[in-house]
Amino acid sequence: MSDGPQPPAWLVEQPGLTAVALVSVVLALSVLLPYLQFVLFGVVLAYILYPLQRRLERHVRPMVAAMGVVVATLLVVLLPLAYVLTVAVRQSFGVVRSIRQGEIDVGTIEQLFETNGYAVDLVALYEANQGRIAAAIREVTNGAVDLAGSLPGLFIGLTVTLFVLFALLRDGERLLEWVEWVLPVPDEDLAELRAGLDDLMWASVVGNVAVAAIQAVMLGAGLFVAGVPAIVFLTVATFVLTLLPLVGAFGVWIPAAAYLVAVGRPRAGAALAVYGLFVTFSDSYLRPALIGQTAAFNSAIVIVGIFGGLVAFGAVGLFIGPVVLGGAKLALDCFGREQAGTSPEEASIEQTDDGAGAAEGKADAG
Repeated sequence: MSDGPQPPAWLVEQPGLTAVALVSVVLALSVLLPYLQFVLFGVVLAYILYPLQRRLERHVRPMVAAMGVVVATLLVVLLPLAYVLTVAVRQSFGVVRSIRQGEIDVGTIEQLFETNGYAVDLVALYEANQGRIAAAIREVTNGAVDLAGSLPGLFIGLTVTLFVLFALLRDGERLLEWVEWVLPVPDEDLAELRAGLDDLMWASVVGNVAVAAIQAVMLGAGLFVAGVPAIVFLTVATFVLTLLPLVGAFGVWIPAAAYLVAVGRPRAGAALAVYGLFVTFSDSYLRPALIGQTAAFNSAIVIVGIFGGLVAFGAVGLFIGPVVLGGAKLALDCFGREQAGTSPEEASIEQTDDGAGAAEGKADAG
């Protein structure tokens, strides 16, 4: 008789039902995949707005509260967001047109870089990469045309987002209970996974999005006071760049300050540079104040999760990508403990003991 691992009882005793369940899951995923990013966007919105739903449920029925939150989200968040993005895209094309028509004094900007020890020939750089720049502009233009041509699909996607948001606000707790009941996972591991995913979502949504939004608004106000053109575009660009690791608001305020100096406003450029440094370093205070000191993410999970999430899920992957990677690590941790036959407490004690033993070994070697 084999001593190897045996298949689960539910797989041996009910193979037909198991096959039906697996086929149903595959078919359901095939229905979800075309609008997966809109579904995930609804999940993110539901996670953010669920505390408001709980407050409203103290005064009205859950359905009424969910409908009120959805309508408020549409009027206060989604429609203004669509308008801001439209203005930002229009201003971005204006910036590109100004550069191509020579309205920006490239020679003055080159002299500014040379005074700081950087010899840059922007004209030669542009000519060397003219094909790539033209291709990028063409891709952006085609993307805008495709977006305008796919407005019915976009409308359907946003409708899916709103319905997902409504369903999760009204029945989110029952859905979580059903998922935990269906999954063949011990209750102890389910509780750990739920708590870990909650920490990951909080760190990703609040730690990244809220900090990026605050810094974008702060820098946008500084750009407005300094008189820099294309304020909406630069504010949106600040938000996007602040979400990306290792970039941040540097990518906006340094070129803006250089532009101010190039047009003969050195004091405004210096003031914007000082203010930009303040906005950039505010990240060190905003993030701990909003989410505290958390070990939910490490740098590899954040970087790979953000860029991989963008490719896999679109724009919503900025928030979901790190959560997916962090959740996979949590699931594999639980799986490894189950295979080893240890509890979470025992595993943490073993890791602590191993770390202490390694430290003692280093001390003895020294």
